[in-house]
Amino acid sequence: MMRARARQLALAATAAALVAGAAGCGEGTESAEPVSATTESSTSGPSSTPATSPKTESGKSGEASKDDSEVGLCKSADLKLSLGRGDAATGTAHKPLQFTNTSDGPCVIQGFPGVSYVAGEDGHQVGPAAYREGEEGAPVTLKKGEMAHAPVGFVQVRNYEESVCEPQPIRGLRVYPPQETASMFIQFDGTGCASKEIPGNQLVVRTIQPGSGER
Repeated sequence: MMRARARQLALAATAAALVAGAAGCGEGTESAEPVSATTESSTSGPSSTPATSPKTESGKSGEASKDDSEVGLCKSADLKLSLGRGDAATGTAHKPLQFTNTSDGPCVIQGFPGVSYVAGEDGHQVGPAAYREGEEGAPVTLKKGEMAHAPVGFVQVRNYEESVCEPQPIRGLRVYPPQETASMFIQFDGTGCASKEIPGNQLVVRTIQPGSGER
């Protein structure tokens, strides 16, 4: 009887030990899960850090673009107009039409100027405006005193028959700076074709380029 009771007590003690051990393993598992989640979170951290770098660079370029956009277009009142030295090919003279910034601050000039012959005291136009040749160039920022130019080709009117050309004395050029509605004038004595039916173009202009354009 005593042996049987002792055996029962031993079995009860063993069972209690097993239950206590099982409870200890469960706490360990729950404790490991949050550590694993934290590790995943910290692993994803570095991948988000490079993602912020392009934003910073984009912000810098955005600030530069904003600064550029604050520089206004060159207006006629900001510019001095001149014709530089050029060369004369067979039947055509090439000269740089020069724009100098005379304002107190920088301005931007881009594209094709409008160019045409004018005559008489009333400044009436003689023949079609200059043909725009080539593609539009990049913006050119002019600080005070700096110069840009547009190459202009002047076809000799004697290349055309008089009946086709309808030659007329001219006294200068009417010029519209790119993206500007106020015209400028520069004296340029010569002869132009009044006819709009001449083959080809008596005036050809290319896009604005940096510098004086003189060789």
